Amino acid sequence: MSKSRDEVRQALIDCILAVAPEADFAEVRPDRPVREQLDIDSFDFLTILEHLHEKLAISVPESDYGKMITLDGSVDYLVRRLGAA
Repeated sequence: MSKSRDEVRQALIDCILAVAPEADFAEVRPDRPVREQLDIDSFDFLTILEHLHEKLAISVPESDYGKMITLDGSVDYLVRRLGAA
């Protein structure tokens, strides 16, 4: 299931908003750690990953969590994973 970068980015934003509905993505810097900017704790991060699994049918192994730090980095990672699937 190939998705465009924009579709993946929007899916990720939708998943984050499901957990942090107050997030203002006009203020979120795509090159800075998302969890710090939005005050997302570990439990919320795992919930976001669950939403991504449901929305994009992709699992992120714990060993790859470090690739999901910034918005841009997360989109890059997810696009690569979806392209390899």
